[in-house]
Amino acid sequence: MDKLRKNMSLWLLAACCVVPPCGFAKSNRNPAAPATSPKLASGHANPLLDFLFTADPTAVEHDGRLYVYATNDHQQYETVGREGRNTYEHIKSLAMLSTDDMVNWTFHGVIRTDSIAPWIIASWAPSIIKRKESDGQTHFYLYFSNSGFGTGVLTATSPVGPWSSPLDKSLIDANSPGLGDCKVPFDPGAVIDGQGNGWLAFGAGTARIMRLGPDLTSIGSEIKEIKAPHHFEANELNYINDTFVYTYNTDWKAHDDWSLSSEKPTQCSMVYMTSPTPLDPDSWQYGNNYLKNPGDYGFDYSNNHTHLQKFKGRWYIFYHTLALQRSFNTDGGFRCVCADEIEVDENAPRISMGRPTLKGATQTQPLDPFATQQAETTAATQDIRFRPAGEPGNLWVAPQQGQTGIICVRGARFSPPPSRLQVVAAGQGTIEVHLDSPDGRLLASVDIDQPQMKKLETGVQADFQGHADLFLILKGDGLWFDSWNFK
Repeated sequence: MDKLRKNMSLWLLAACCVVPPCGFAKSNRNPAAPATSPKLASGHANPLLDFLFTADPTAVEHDGRLYVYATNDHQQYETVGREGRNTYEHIKSLAMLSTDDMVNWTFHGVIRTDSIAPWIIASWAPSIIKRKESDGQTHFYLYFSNSGFGTGVLTATSPVGPWSSPLDKSLIDANSPGLGDCKVPFDPGAVIDGQGNGWLAFGAGTARIMRLGPDLTSIGSEIKEIKAPHHFEANELNYINDTFVYTYNTDWKAHDDWSLSSEKPTQCSMVYMTSPTPLDPDSWQYGNNYLKNPGDYGFDYSNNHTHLQKFKGRWYIFYHTLALQRSFNTDGGFRCVCADEIEVDENAPRISMGRPTLKGATQTQPLDPFATQQAETTAATQDIRFRPAGEPGNLWVAPQQGQTGIICVRGARFSPPPSRLQVVAAGQGTIEVHLDSPDGRLLASVDIDQPQMKKLETGVQADFQGHADLFLILKGDGLWFDSWNFK
């Protein structure tokens, strides 16, 4: 088995590391935060996080928030440094973030898959589903690639954990019977159908699908082939209008043998297929290309992986690019998750061609500055770091040592005008809130001088009503910041 695992990992590394160099100078410093943020001054919404390399996104909506999970490329970056390459073998965690407006994102930290499931080789490309069960709770099932060897699963009753492993091995791996010529059963795509059944697609070079068992952690049917032309990897599933929508990315070949009437897909692009009966291999119908390679849109060429998600009445495509690399002064193939709106005809169903942008999605609702906002909720940042706060999904924020940290949140609506600022913080330092830019009008300032997390209040120094971006300026090497709100 060890030899097989090694072979699977080597195959995957060779297949996925198609990342042309960007051609800019690098230094030997390997900072935890980027040298410059690509979002702070531009107002762009992409990438979703500007301080962490992430990839292979998936998402689930819960209680009015959209939770996104991703491969934690940053773990590889921190291990090999900015001169190194993203060959993925050091990634043994998954990143978590959420939003209620598609612009301000709350970073919930990482899921340490190697601690939860110590039998894993590596962890990439998650896919998540949820289901309300007989105990009255909503249960979350997070499937992930156990390197190229198989597909594992973690479970939780909260979208941010704590997570546990219901199995002591992969749900399916290269030794599982019934795979045929599918030797790399990874890159899972999961979905719940209209009857509450779970489904899982997976594979590289050739695609497979199966119904999950009633517990969603076992195999519940025969494993059937999806006859996906020029299949490479990046499997995902959606269930739209009683139809299974399967998405994957094509290989790096020229596709000169393309015989279907639809447009010939470009190299390493995203395409989709549909079926009402997924276990019938002949029922799958090829749809079209819906997202070309990032390189075809002016980004650097890279591998490709998407997730389609409906949220608050709009469809979005989540994907990754290499757009964050220049902020860290590296060209090692470290990716970042982005999102844009996309048109989906649910009646057909049919997916229109998407287009990656740096501008990203439009804010769907104003940020409420009178509600408690976590310090780790950001639209853009500069020189900040994070520390787990003791409960799943909650973090504390601090400036990088010797630096002034900046947190930007966008589209806050003040009505009526604020009278006081309340923060929860510890240590020594100052938190300032400025309007519309880091050196914009000072709205409030509070001094922190206390050893434990404590709630503090201060008066507002400027009369303001209306909409504004807020820039929270963190000063002080001993400062830790938990939450804020105006009153």
